Amino acid sequence: MIEHNKRDEVEDVAIYGGLTGVQFVYAGNSVLLGYLMSLGLTPFSIVIFFTSSTFLIVSPFALYFERNKWPKQLTLKLIIQLILISFGGVTLFQSLFFKGINLTSPAVATAMPNLAPGLIFIIAWACRLEKVALSCLYSKVKIGGTLLCVLGALTMSLMHSTVSPKTTSMFSAPTHDAIFDKDKITGCIYLMAAVLVLSTNVVLQAATLGDFPAPMSLCAITSLIGVIITVMVQLVEDGDLQQGWPLLSVKHLLAFSLLEGAVGGACVSFNGWALKKRGPVLVSMFGPIGTVVTVVLSFITLGDTISFGSYLYECSLGGMLVMFTGLYFVLWAKGKEVICSDEDGSESEWVVERSLLC
Repeated sequence: MIEHNKRDEVEDVAIYGGLTGVQFVYAGNSVLLGYLMSLGLTPFSIVIFFTSSTFLIVSPFALYFERNKWPKQLTLKLIIQLILISFGGVTLFQSLFFKGINLTSPAVATAMPNLAPGLIFIIAWACRLEKVALSCLYSKVKIGGTLLCVLGALTMSLMHSTVSPKTTSMFSAPTHDAIFDKDKITGCIYLMAAVLVLSTNVVLQAATLGDFPAPMSLCAITSLIGVIITVMVQLVEDGDLQQGWPLLSVKHLLAFSLLEGAVGGACVSFNGWALKKRGPVLVSMFGPIGTVVTVVLSFITLGDTISFGSYLYECSLGGMLVMFTGLYFVLWAKGKEVICSDEDGSESEWVVERSLLC
């Protein structure tokens, strides 16, 4: 019993620490993507090159470590799930997300996905992947925390879509005058659409892991299918494969692609494992960490404006704090909900998730 508890504690530390590290990687990735598109690289080209690298790097590890976990037969249901995950997670989500980055900024792009917990919570609840006992105090706290996280993300995203006409320096003077940037509004619409696709895709991925309990293999297969779908979409939309890298050498592009493939594949595989262990809502709740890191990295590397003392900056900071408050409420409630479930004789939420996903 003691050994089992220690193993669970180690697993919790690995999951929470790993999900935090993944957000740092995603933050750096958003800044890198913003830089690459500023050099003229098109969103479709980024999807094709980076996802191809992910497939090439992850496939050998999936073959070696997870071959015995592959399903014995490929059912029609599993094929449809793989195609939907590939189209949604690779082609549609990444294309919309990259277009959103190009029109806004890396900071906005990582702030907007913090809307996902609310959407994922609703979708997972509707699909019975997330159990909520409304009579339990901790379930109510979890719902309230999710709403706080969504509210904070909306506030921060809105403030980042607003610019001050009086801003003339990196650290601008306080002002209450603000106008909306049309390009940033359009970019935010792209990002909101991407988040909706992402939310649905995360829940679908969690359900698919029940029939295909191999996160690395799922990442590799969906990456390959996603590349094929993306190439087909670009051929239909543009008539040819436009690379669009006038200011970027092929050598640097390949280096960036291999780096993204290795790091991105590791992050996606880890997220898949965490999804299987703890469910989709917990994984999505770590998004605010990536937002904060991206704001700092964008200021350091890209020179994004931080208006200390301004009304917009204060609202953005307030939204960030609200997101973190919601995050910690949900994490606390998810741990305490097990105790509440034991008292009323029902199964705990994560036990139900594991019975569905394992």
